Amino acid sequence: MRQFDYVRASSPNEAAHVAAEASTKFIAGGTNLLDLMKLQVEVPTKLVDISRLSLKTIEEVDGGLRIGALVTNSDLAADERVRRDYAVLSRALLAGASGQLRNKATTGGNLLQRTRCGYFYETTSRCNKREPGSGCDGREGFNRILAVLGTSEACIATHPSDMAVAMRALDAVVETVKADGSTREIPIAELHRLPGGTPQIETSLEAGELITAVRLPKPIEGTHLYRKVRDRASYAFALVSVAAVVRLEGGKIAEARLAFGGLGTVPWRDAAVEDALKGQAPSDALFAKAADILLREAKGFGDNDFKLELTRRTLPAVLHEATRDQS
Repeated sequence: MRQFDYVRASSPNEAAHVAAEASTKFIAGGTNLLDLMKLQVEVPTKLVDISRLSLKTIEEVDGGLRIGALVTNSDLAADERVRRDYAVLSRALLAGASGQLRNKATTGGNLLQRTRCGYFYETTSRCNKREPGSGCDGREGFNRILAVLGTSEACIATHPSDMAVAMRALDAVVETVKADGSTREIPIAELHRLPGGTPQIETSLEAGELITAVRLPKPIEGTHLYRKVRDRASYAFALVSVAAVVRLEGGKIAEARLAFGGLGTVPWRDAAVEDALKGQAPSDALFAKAADILLREAKGFGDNDFKLELTRRTLPAVLHEATRDQS
């Protein structure tokens, strides 16, 4: 690990101002950043420690919840209000990482964790996300865990967060403070960027912009599920995951919110899939159609072709479970 300067911020505004300097990173739990620094993937010249800022509370706001950016994944998953009203989020959090990591990982950091593509971590490989313009060894290499949706010629890396997938289904809003002290709110659908030709730019955040909180809207009625298919029972990233909130009225699907992990270069949600389900009675044919719509532009790259069939099995299984509980 290379030498770097260290600054402990006393306020969000100070943190954002200092972090606007080139080659500067925030650090809180450090569960992703420190690994990347040890591997020389991240080589910041300055770290801004935000771990002691007053961003660790969960409060009720406008009928929903406002989650401080430094609330740990463990505390968020265990919060009584989250478990009761946003069970899809609690389940997604508990499906991610190990207990030790959840005790350190924070809400803001989880949203910004970087891909687990092996070629991104291996500095002798070509990776446009790590070194723009160098190429992508993932396309022709061992790409079993990589994306089939939202890919580009430059990058096929998946977004790794389980929490972000659930928040995508819940229409969370991200609150930030910018380097000039101004604040803004970013719908989570607009936070993560598709790779296109610039996969190194992963979010819509500006230089120094600090996530201060994530706001959840009012609780959404229905069955909340999070199913994660992975290589082993714990401490593995999703091959395919589905965050689902489904509500039935009169035997028909009145609302379906579905977001997906392990498939896309960003936490994935497709309005066409949800629209196809609304107003329809649950059936095998309907759920198969939903999977077809989701995968209509999916593209496998060899080792990850199995994700297409796995999705055709996982999504209907989740929808059967969600609707069976209400019938």
